[in-house]
Amino acid sequence: MKITAIGVNSAFAIGQFEQVILTKEVLAFIAKLLKSPELKNVSEEDLAAEINKFSKSFYLPKWQSNFLIEFEMPSKRNGESPYRLLLDAGGDVRHALKALGLSSADIDGVYISHPHNDHIGGMEYLGLTTLFNPFYTKSKREWLGSQFIADKLFLEPAWGATPPKHVRPDLFIHRKVLEPLKRAIGPGLDTLQGVPDVNIETYFDIHLIGKQENGETRKQIFGDGDGYWTATPIFAMHVISSSEEMASYGISLQHSEGYNVLMPTDTQHMMPTQLTSHYRKANRIYMDCETTPFRSGVHPHISDLVDNLDPEIQKKCLLYHYDLAPQVPEGMFCGVLKMGDSHNYPE
Repeated sequence: MKITAIGVNSAFAIGQFEQVILTKEVLAFIAKLLKSPELKNVSEEDLAAEINKFSKSFYLPKWQSNFLIEFEMPSKRNGESPYRLLLDAGGDVRHALKALGLSSADIDGVYISHPHNDHIGGMEYLGLTTLFNPFYTKSKREWLGSQFIADKLFLEPAWGATPPKHVRPDLFIHRKVLEPLKRAIGPGLDTLQGVPDVNIETYFDIHLIGKQENGETRKQIFGDGDGYWTATPIFAMHVISSSEEMASYGISLQHSEGYNVLMPTDTQHMMPTQLTSHYRKANRIYMDCETTPFRSGVHPHISDLVDNLDPEIQKKCLLYHYDLAPQVPEGMFCGVLKMGDSHNYPE
């Protein structure tokens, strides 16, 4: 299993602009200038002004906290490895994927931890672009024939508004997150003209995991080479708003040979006491943290992680979800993630 940090910044982090000189154009200008008999009359200020005309402003973004997990198992798209799973899909996930040379056409599924925009804002992009991509899966073109997807769903009553499972990306989600997710992204997805009863199932093949209403706990198995990983949602309190709780369901990935990766996603406290056993069991922990002087109260602050976290747990943590890179004592944590960092498990 390979985990790549395609975004490591908080919801409101912003990037910066950088002036870049367009080398090809500048070289052409200098070559022309060298041939000019008036070169000796050109001042440094005039030369700088002319060269500045060939500069362009580029935006250097800070992507939100999204992860890409790749398993060595057949993909849904074409049956070839890897199977690519997004852990959350912030509003900038299309740009974060582009930075890796990927797009929605390369994603097999997504796991959603909670319905905040920096974790679900990219769901409309994933749903619409895969639905309207006739080549999203190997068998989709055959299923569509020569028809446009909206016509297929409108003209063939047998399908209604729900395409078959093999042409939709997977959505793994806890049942308590599914309903607010539907409310949040429903209007944006309700865009198939003429097709009645369009809903989230039109776009995604939904897999409910975690505690079910009948008491059953469903887990998801992902093959990985000669072994497999068992994915289990892990409850943690994130925010209490309007006197109601909003949990963030992180995920525990347990390898068939015992290695454990814990990705708590957004948590309100440094380490909820109810989750102590999960943190102690984990071999690697992806820990979100804040670095700003003013604490929001809905994420662990780096000072708490440095001053109060058990040293044995500190050593397991890869830190993310900050604006400025956290300043931490050398050797205290496993590392501080940068966009594009990847790790292979089990180690």
